[in-house]
Amino acid sequence: MTLTSPAKSASAARYLPHDRGLESLKSAADRCHGCPLYADATQTVFGHGPAGAPIMLVGEQPGDQEDRAGLPFVGPAGRLLARALDEADIHPTLTYQTNAVKHFKFTRKGGKRRIHQKPSRTEVVACRPWLIAEIEAVRPQVIVCLGATAAQSLLGPAFRVSAQRGEAVGLPQDVGVDVAPEPIVVATVHPSSVLRDRSESHDEAYRLFVDDLRSARKAYSAS
Repeated sequence: MTLTSPAKSASAARYLPHDRGLESLKSAADRCHGCPLYADATQTVFGHGPAGAPIMLVGEQPGDQEDRAGLPFVGPAGRLLARALDEADIHPTLTYQTNAVKHFKFTRKGGKRRIHQKPSRTEVVACRPWLIAEIEAVRPQVIVCLGATAAQSLLGPAFRVSAQRGEAVGLPQDVGVDVAPEPIVVATVHPSSVLRDRSESHDEAYRLFVDDLRSARKAYSAS
């Protein structure tokens, strides 16, 4: 496979293949050293799902279980997401699931346990060429950003999920996604935040999350 010439700055862009189909992208991403996160992660965790899926789900980054399995959303937060999708009447085959960052960023606790660390803005931007290529390959009608990192990776660092969750918005021009028609973007919280909520408002947090997914389904149905 022939890859593009090296970029001057740290970015995944220089690892993108000329063939932008999902299988070629996945194969090329396995060799990505576009940011330092590859060095400690077990493997690249690329997106999963069919080209042409009308709904793309974008999370922050793979977690410990995803890093080991090589698939997105297979851990506890992924199981909560699957349950919420079912309640929102969104069949898994209608979704392509991925993350803004393709490698697990973590710190070790007690020498063994790997604790999630939020990726930096630099790491998110370095990995964004993969996400843009996935959007262009899948051509979704609706993109659901799960959490602030995913939303800001596409909608800019000023975007606040707390203020605009559930709203249907368009992609900014400077993102550079070459897709027509352009997908609608809906942002909500990451399922891990609902999972961590042990307060009396947990049921309400979960209900609001399902409502946001229903909004995405309605946006897809109306498009």
